[in-house]
Amino acid sequence: MDIYHVWCDLKHGVRGSHFAETVRLCMEHLREQGLLESWRLTRRKLGLGPRELGEWHLMIEVKDLRQMQDLFESMARRTDPEEGLHHAMNALVVNTTYSLTRDYPDPGRVPGEESF
Repeated sequence: MDIYHVWCDLKHGVRGSHFAETVRLCMEHLREQGLLESWRLTRRKLGLGPRELGEWHLMIEVKDLRQMQDLFESMARRTDPEEGLHHAMNALVVNTTYSLTRDYPDPGRVPGEESF
């Protein structure tokens, strides 16, 4: 699995419950379209964690980079319903940071043959 991470803060006055529901609507739509495998939204607890990463953390799991490319292409078309769902989420946040990680070791890795 590849995991696309999004950290953010909410704009002043945005309720966490509203943001969570907006994320759910968007992510579930994308999951139903086969554009992602699973997703998870978390919130920093007790103020623990680097402030630079934001209070909220969205993790989007895709099978591979092909599925991620399909997801990005779908969003890049900027057509509804994806455009409206994406805009509804983005309109609520500030200070976004992104990252892409993968499960390790890679599923196809042959152990013992690495040069480094």
